[in-house]
Amino acid sequence: MPSDLDRFDTAILRTLSEEGRISAADLARRIGLSKSPTQTRLKRLEQAGLITGYHARLNRAALGLGHVAFVEVRLSDTREAALQAFNRAARAVPEIEECHMIASRFDYLLKVRTTDIQDYRRVLAEHISALPHVASTSTYVAMEAVKEAG
Repeated sequence: MPSDLDRFDTAILRTLSEEGRISAADLARRIGLSKSPTQTRLKRLEQAGLITGYHARLNRAALGLGHVAFVEVRLSDTREAALQAFNRAARAVPEIEECHMIASRFDYLLKVRTTDIQDYRRVLAEHISALPHVASTSTYVAMEAVKEAG
């Protein structure tokens, strides 16, 4: 946490990370301030880029997207232009839920969500393997989500 945040700011961030739809009045009561200063702090936290958005947590399994695979990706070229090309292309694949550049024996770790293993196989063949500069991939299928962020 940045050092210029006080206990009210951190309480706002913690509360919103758990309950993004809480009203300003309820948030104010929860953190122990009145509504107006709470709204002012909330706006400042948004403008500072500490709050980047508000999202609904979806039940992906109930939506038919219960298959999760983690994919190690090794690139054939890791110069900056190649990395940027990979990043742009990866952002355009809707089944890639997360994409992280990794300091390891591989270059990227992807979290891919699909309907089932057949759908994953299609996404791997048609999209992930076709991303710029992909040299190889390794897939790990998740059996259970023990803890997932929203």
